[in-house]
Amino acid sequence: MESSPVPGDFIKPSEAPAWPPPASSFPRPSGNRAWRQWTPSRSEGDSVGDSVHGRPSVVYRFFTSLGQVYQAWLDKSTPYTAVRWVVTLGLSFIYMIRVYLLPGWYIVTYALGIHHLNLLIAFLSPKVDPSLMEDSDDGPSLPTKQNEFQSSIRRLPEFKSWHVVTKGILVAMVCTFFEAFNVPMFWPILVMYFIMLFCITMKRQIKHMIEYRYIPFTHGKKTYKGKEDTGKTFPS
Repeated sequence: MESSPVPGDFIKPSEAPAWPPPASSFPRPSGNRAWRQWTPSRSEGDSVGDSVHGRPSVVYRFFTSLGQVYQAWLDKSTPYTAVRWVVTLGLSFIYMIRVYLLPGWYIVTYALGIHHLNLLIAFLSPKVDPSLMEDSDDGPSLPTKQNEFQSSIRRLPEFKSWHVVTKGILVAMVCTFFEAFNVPMFWPILVMYFIMLFCITMKRQIKHMIEYRYIPFTHGKKTYKGKEDTGKTFPS
């Protein structure tokens, strides 16, 4: 029985194993099997996000270009505040006429009203709640320029609120084309509940505005006027 080599022993060249090993030492496939190169079961670029030779697919490029065009039109409409809101009011009027002529879809209208009420509260609320800025140990502090700046920033900006309101109206209008959303409801109850919820929410918001003395409808930058020049000179 041959002993295994001990580390440090010198191995003669004749005793060293041959490399590479002979081909007969590898197992060969039995039967009719043969070695072949693996190929994918589906062609490249079938899905939306796949790419062919490093290039995005046609569907991905189409939606990307569509999103860029949509964002470009939004950027162009940013300075036209009055025109944007007039278009949104026109869409609201068309939606109300459609719901009136096709009696139904009351639950869709109620959900749209609740959605707009939440957006209105976010538009009227400051980005930083003034009640959280007060120190409970030291008591209320005097207003500073930093606090005044933070309270003048809305939680929901004007452009974003317009964008979300317009999308909500369009989604509600699309829902009126499907009978599945026409859930039978007793609409006077929904109207009464919405009016009650609107009054309670606005009352709480107005009390919050009066308590912390902030006005969400500021326009432009504050300007300060100095004393008028009377032309009088003071002797040195």
